[in-house]
Amino acid sequence: MVTNTSGKKKTAVARATVRDGSGKIRINSQPVELVEPESARLKMLEPFRVVEDDLREDVDIDVQINGGGFAGRADAARTAIARGLVQHNNDAELRDAFMAFDRSLLVNDVRQSEPKKWGGPGARARYQKSYR
Repeated sequence: MVTNTSGKKKTAVARATVRDGSGKIRINSQPVELVEPESARLKMLEPFRVVEDDLREDVDIDVQINGGGFAGRADAARTAIARGLVQHNNDAELRDAFMAFDRSLLVNDVRQSEPKKWGGPGARARYQKSYR
């Protein structure tokens, strides 16, 4: 059985394919152990810390990530992986465990950075006004 899911964070989009297998997790065709920085790798593997380890040995996961920086990519990947595990196992108990741990494991964070506008250095900040 093959399950396809996706996750988003900022401008990063991750698409995960979960299938029965032997516990291999690949991010953009590389083993997850090679992902740098380490904080991003730990973030991507968070769904497996919530559930028991034997779940990881039963599935192979391939994740393709486009866009964003390393933090957004890590969050998008963890959402895609968690959704894929829930869908693949069709397990309401697993879904509840993820929701209790962190809602963003299953729900995309829709916040986007606001575009810069004229009259200032950023989206909201304005240039200082001088009277003299």
